[in-house]
Amino acid sequence: MNLRPWNNIKINECNEPLVVIPESIFRLTPHPYMSLGAPYLTGLDPWILRQSVLKRLKQAQQNLFDITSDLQLALFDAWRPISVQKFMFNYTIEETCRSRGINIDDISNKEDITDVIEEVGRFWAKPSCNPLTPPPHSTGAAIDLTLADMTGHQLDLGGEIDFIGPESSPDFYKKDNLGMPCSKHQVFHNRRSLLFSVMEQAGFVQHPNEWWHFSYGDQLWAWTSNQGIPIYGAALEVSKDITLSEPSLVT
Repeated sequence: MNLRPWNNIKINECNEPLVVIPESIFRLTPHPYMSLGAPYLTGLDPWILRQSVLKRLKQAQQNLFDITSDLQLALFDAWRPISVQKFMFNYTIEETCRSRGINIDDISNKEDITDVIEEVGRFWAKPSCNPLTPPPHSTGAAIDLTLADMTGHQLDLGGEIDFIGPESSPDFYKKDNLGMPCSKHQVFHNRRSLLFSVMEQAGFVQHPNEWWHFSYGDQLWAWTSNQGIPIYGAALEVSKDITLSEPSLVT
């Protein structure tokens, strides 16, 4: 599997702690990967981020409230141990093969399986333990999220989070939006654009293949924004001070 271009950027780790995301920022529950049996350590909280990333997430939530009081950010996933990345990477390959009628245990399907692995690899970072190429979520710098109303009902953004396919591209509905005003595709594009706008204003960059994935301070951020050197590598241990979190900007 080819490295992503941002994996060539050297990381200057700042050793900033992971901190808890306050419940004032809505999260989707139950946690999707925990529900599948992903190997989180007992009592481990996936709702954590690097301290400065959390500050920017709070600012993004405030940016959204400044535009409309009817919507809120809805978190899908945040920090992800490499063991969970490996579990989900393999799970997605197996499920994609199953959905396409490919027997993953049949060596005669090797070419089809390789194609699936390559396709999955466009969305799921390889679960590497190499400190030079950490999966984004393992750094505590990346977050998956969408939009919801104030009752917690998710908005339809024209594609499920983690979907393997072209619909996951951030600009998938842009062309249809221009050609078919007042269509549901225009609604999807406008909602994706709103999510991108409030996150970008807070300093995040968006994954080129995933409308839901945003990060700050990791290799993808450095490559996309030309902001210099990434400051977050893989965060393999949770800080003992993880219970400390700053007051929310949202009142």
